[in-house]
Amino acid sequence: MASAPKMMTPICLVENKNEKLSVNQEALEILQKISQPVVVVAIVGPYRTGKSYLMNCLAGQNQGFLLGSTVQSKTKGIWMWCLPHPSKPDQVLILLDTEGLGDVEKANPKNDSWIFALAILLCSSFVYNSVGTINHQALEQLHYVTELTELIKAKSSTSPDEEDDSAEFVGFFPDFIWTVRDFILELNIDGHSITEDEYLENALKLSRGRNPQIERSNSTKECTRDFFPKRKCFVFNWPVQNKDLLANIENVPKNQLDPQFLEQTKNFCSYIFTNARIKTLKEGVIVTGKRMSTLVVTYVDTIRSGAVPCLENAVTALAELENSAAVRMASDHYSEQMTKKVKFPTETVQELLDMHATCENEAIAIFMKYSFKDKNQEFQKELLEILKNKKKELLLQNEEASVKCCQAIIEQLSKALMERLSVGAFSVPGGHKCYMEIMERIKQDYKQVSRKGVKSNEVFQNFLLSQETVEKSILQLDTALTEGERILAEERTRREKTEKEHELFKQKQQEQQQLIEAEKKTLQENIAQLKQKFDQEREYLLENCNKMLEHKLKIQKEMLNEGFNKRAEAMNSEINQLEKRIKATQNDASWNYRNFLETATKTFTSVLASNPEIVVQLIKEIKSLFK
Repeated sequence: MASAPKMMTPICLVENKNEKLSVNQEALEILQKISQPVVVVAIVGPYRTGKSYLMNCLAGQNQGFLLGSTVQSKTKGIWMWCLPHPSKPDQVLILLDTEGLGDVEKANPKNDSWIFALAILLCSSFVYNSVGTINHQALEQLHYVTELTELIKAKSSTSPDEEDDSAEFVGFFPDFIWTVRDFILELNIDGHSITEDEYLENALKLSRGRNPQIERSNSTKECTRDFFPKRKCFVFNWPVQNKDLLANIENVPKNQLDPQFLEQTKNFCSYIFTNARIKTLKEGVIVTGKRMSTLVVTYVDTIRSGAVPCLENAVTALAELENSAAVRMASDHYSEQMTKKVKFPTETVQELLDMHATCENEAIAIFMKYSFKDKNQEFQKELLEILKNKKKELLLQNEEASVKCCQAIIEQLSKALMERLSVGAFSVPGGHKCYMEIMERIKQDYKQVSRKGVKSNEVFQNFLLSQETVEKSILQLDTALTEGERILAEERTRREKTEKEHELFKQKQQEQQQLIEAEKKTLQENIAQLKQKFDQEREYLLENCNKMLEHKLKIQKEMLNEGFNKRAEAMNSEINQLEKRIKATQNDASWNYRNFLETATKTFTSVLASNPEIVVQLIKEIKSLFK
């Protein structure tokens, strides 16, 4: 696993030049080296509100992200700082600082909307930073949230009656954290102290009235509540009272900062480090730095083309790359492990097949771990083909090594015999008996040699066949033998040859059966691991749908309590759709399994078309898994 990056300073990830977005290649190269899961925290908000200072605090540095002391925005585009997670060593913390929203120097306000949408798509914790209080003005500054339905699509295609797929946002949107800077009010409602979170939730309650300002404010509140089920709020005092010091805040010693501000900042950082989640896509796909680099490019390229970023399309594009990489990783692991384990020649075919099965199972597990959205198991099928061919190659290498080894042994054991044959030492009375004794000694010595490999019998049989003519010649020339003894000797030779051929036939039959069993185990392992992944994805889907339903019911209840009955009733359609989806996922498991079985069967039958009887038998076993 690649170690977490040690970036001394941030780097621009998404450049914003002339209000056109592009991805910085150097930043992508940094992300591509990160194989660990990433926790991505993005901060967004009006310019000159102190966003960069908070991000530097998360990085544990006074300086890093640029801080401005004038009315001109310092940060342009999206800047990135990758750091080892301070409390989770197996994760990497990625901080994203965005350019200020509402910069008066910008000609195209749509540019801000895309920065806002990109931050939502890339992060797992979304920090919205504002100054003063959460009032109508603050909510109007957050109007970008109401545009997300036009800037982000969850699914690549929707039915005509389901053009707005924003109900899906809650399934993959980040956690929402509102940080209110320079807060001077008391956290108190009707004489009762409230928490920061209660302050936020109270501010997000819908207001009565029909004037445009209230409607805009309510629209922002609704979208914030709809899209972000998990919300948190932090308020911060003025860090210092002296404006001269405020303009150079990064250089102010801690002992000159407001103690309460320091405590608030500490609480904010602690919350992020403890609660910020790993970035996860739909279907539970965990995002690593490498995967994030692909997402950034996909989203920015889509925006530049004038289209709307679509999560499903991005995940599909990512899956193509990741599944290809998963096939390579699995295949390389198999080759590496087999190279370590196999010492040619193996004594039996089964010995090699057992090592193959172990390494193959590990390879499949690696593929399953890193692959996702493998439509029709095309990539798994590719891996199966690769491993099958590698196994064939190893079996061939094993046979060649065995032949070479056995030939060398026979050559050494028969050296003296060949020398005597060359000088006609057996062309004398009694020569046949002497020849047969030497051959028997060679046979016994050959048996004593270990690890000759799978071709041991076949190579020795070929040696005996090569000596048939020699033996017949010696037999005919041996004048010490009677005609009857010659006939008996020839009969014995024929019998031994027949027995050896039968032994070879039985060995090949056994090896063929072992190969068939190995293929069967291969398919069983693929099916078993595929079923396990299928079950996990189904459980994740159910869990996600239940969370979405719980969230919708909560919002509906809040609207009823706030007296917005019509808006609450309008949510019934979404709630009913979710309930139907949950019920279908629960009740139609058997149908899904049948579909799964059909796909798997087609996939593996095409791989093992030479052994259809195995597939037929395996289908029966698969069906029993789904009862």
